[in-house]
Amino acid sequence: MADTKESSNRIMSILFRAVTWVLAFGCFYLVYERIEAAAALDGLTALQYLVKFFTDANWTLWLALMIPYSVFFFLVDSHVTWRVIKWYNVSTIRFVNVLPIRASAYILSLVNEQVGKGAMTLYLLKRHKVPGWKALSSMIIIALVEVYQLLLFSFVGVVVYFDLVVEASTTLPLPQILLTVYAIAFAYFPLHLLYFSGTLLPGSSLRDKPILHALRQARFVDYVLIVLFKAPNMIGAVIVYTLALELFSVEVSFGQMLAFLPVIFLAAALPLPFHAGALLLWTVLFPEFPEVGAFSLVMHTFFVLFNAVIGMIFLPKANKELFIESS
Repeated sequence: MADTKESSNRIMSILFRAVTWVLAFGCFYLVYERIEAAAALDGLTALQYLVKFFTDANWTLWLALMIPYSVFFFLVDSHVTWRVIKWYNVSTIRFVNVLPIRASAYILSLVNEQVGKGAMTLYLLKRHKVPGWKALSSMIIIALVEVYQLLLFSFVGVVVYFDLVVEASTTLPLPQILLTVYAIAFAYFPLHLLYFSGTLLPGSSLRDKPILHALRQARFVDYVLIVLFKAPNMIGAVIVYTLALELFSVEVSFGQMLAFLPVIFLAAALPLPFHAGALLLWTVLFPEFPEVGAFSLVMHTFFVLFNAVIGMIFLPKANKELFIESS
């Protein structure tokens, strides 16, 4: 019976991966078609068009922009992780203790982003005897707030710059799609709070599982504070992406970035290889600049690699904390 279940799970896993790769291929093909069409208008091949796009970019200023932002992101990201762990797992943990573990997780994220989150869980188990499921619950609440933060920033951007959203709706009915997503998400959140406080469905035992420990402990103000702690990274991303596109001779307003970048980041969270969902969404939201899909790949690749460099800097300290017994 166990062998049958294991075999079934393996087949489902293979099918899921196959579907994600097919979807990713479809996304890349659609982006390629748009680039090819734009290149044809200039009498160029798609490859020539992209080579020109990247050759004309100001790479020196781009690096001067991206390196400080990557460091800034790491510090803000680590601060959020530290706060959440301090609230729900280890009240005495120090910020400096979190830095090397969070940094080393960036290296693991090169292989698998979910595996990267396991580094902090392992650290809390080894050094502070926090049960694995309870430690993982803190990572879950951070991920949940990340989704809501992106929705909040996008909502503000869409409301303030609604005319830009309408202009971008050449391929998809973006206003209707986005407003529906906002309505569902914001309707769910009060129910979420009521359920995990025990007010809604008091007889349910699901909330008592260790992996939901942080969600049971969290108050409304905790969610607000986590959003505020994470906000500098989102604001920074909107500014950095706006300036970076200018260095690639693509003029996109701050308003467009505020409205669209959080939605693109949500698409990047989809389990597709090479963040293919975000790649496609770039070209959908900015149809006059099909090359921004390639730009997004460069931005993401650099960001991941430079974060891995930060991880390498902290790796000796992380190895000591994770794998060497304290005396």
